[in-house]
Amino acid sequence: MGEYSNKSKSYEVEEHPFELRHEVKRLNARLDKIADSLEKSEFKDILENYTDPKKRIITNLMAGISRGLGLSLGTFVILGLLGYILSLFLNVPVIGEYLGEIKKYIDANS
Repeated sequence: MGEYSNKSKSYEVEEHPFELRHEVKRLNARLDKIADSLEKSEFKDILENYTDPKKRIITNLMAGISRGLGLSLGTFVILGLLGYILSLFLNVPVIGEYLGEIKKYIDANS
C-alpha cells in the first residue's frame, strides 16, 4: 500500500488508481452536498444583509411599512363588516334598541 504521512494518506497513482478514483468521487459527493446545503440556506443573502447596513435598514423599513398598512387595512375591513352585520340586527327587539342608541350617538357626534 501507499506510505502514510502525518497529515494524510499518500497514494501512488500507478499502484492504486481505483482507490484514488473512489476517494475523489467520495470527496466530490461531499463537496456537492455542502454546496447544496449552502445554496438552500441562502448563506450569501444572509451575509449580504448582515454586512450591508443600508440594505438592512431599507429591508426593515419596508417590512414595517407593509405590516402597518396591512394591519390598518385589515382593521378597516373587519370593523366595516362587523358594522354591516350589526346593522342587520336593528329590528331585533332587545339588541335592536341598544344598537339603535349606539347608532344615534354615532350620528350625533359625526
